[in-house]
Amino acid sequence: MFSLIILFVVLVGVTPPTAMFAQDSKEQLDDLFSQLQTADDSNWEALEDEIWELWSRSGSDAMDLLLQRGQNALEKGDLERAIAHLSALTDHAPSFAEGWNARATAFYMSGELGLSLNDIAQTLSLEPRHFGALTGLGLILEELGNETRALEAYRHALAIHPHSDDIKGAVARLEQKRVKDI
Repeated sequence: MFSLIILFVVLVGVTPPTAMFAQDSKEQLDDLFSQLQTADDSNWEALEDEIWELWSRSGSDAMDLLLQRGQNALEKGDLERAIAHLSALTDHAPSFAEGWNARATAFYMSGELGLSLNDIAQTLSLEPRHFGALTGLGLILEELGNETRALEAYRHALAIHPHSDDIKGAVARLEQKRVKDI
């Protein structure tokens, strides 16, 4: 299957995102993150959805297809296939943050925490505002018993996305645990 993916990429061609696409996308993301800071309960979820949508666009139809196939395999629990698709994606589009983030999720689900952490680091180097990657980092650190660093990661994610119930819950849970431990 992996060889079919490579063949597909070679035949279809890999077109790196254009500078214009990247600049337009960055400006849109900047605007959405600004709006997310001041959003109310009626519109924050729509803003979050728009951010995820922009993050999922590489500027290349072939790369977007690899991402979609990897995500579909993840949803079906086919972790080996997901990792194959997403590895092809990160190999051919190394500047596409969401490819790294999706593969970090696949590695995490496979129990490969070190590989997941490496991909999270790559995601955050490309998109420091990636609240999904920061939340994943917090989850892994918490799982590894490093609750202090996990709380830092969750707080950083919350500063970027102040409306996420999941992130707020993680921060509250660890803060409450800290109080009990004192």
